[in-house]
Parts: sequence; structure tokens; C-alpha cells
Amino acid sequence: MQDDDHQYNDDNDGELASLLLGAGFALASLIILPAIAQRVGIGSSLTIALRGALMRAANRI
Repeated sequence: MQDDDHQYNDDNDGELASLLLGAGFALASLIILPAIAQRVGIGSSLTIALRGALMRAANRI
């Protein structure tokens, strides 16, 4: 029975890590990336392209 509990906890840990990583990518693409792009002076079209790349990376998780 204890092996089953250990397997269940491992599955939950993986799901939580994936959720946190996805949330981090979303935060980066929606808030952090545009703020950095504005500070550096990157154009809006390049910012949108970088945002799209981050969101595609988040979907691969």
C-alpha cells in the first residue's frame, strides 16, 4: 500500500511542477517580456513574436 502512495505523490509532484512552469511562462510572456521589451526599446511586432514563442514553449510542457 505504501508503494501506491509513493507513486501517487510522484505523479502529483510532476503535475505541480508542470503547472508552475506553465504559469511561469505565462507570467513571463504577459508581464515580464513586454516590460523588458519596452525598457530595451524592442518593437511591438518583435515583442509579439517573442510572446508567441514563449507560449509555444509553455504548451510543450
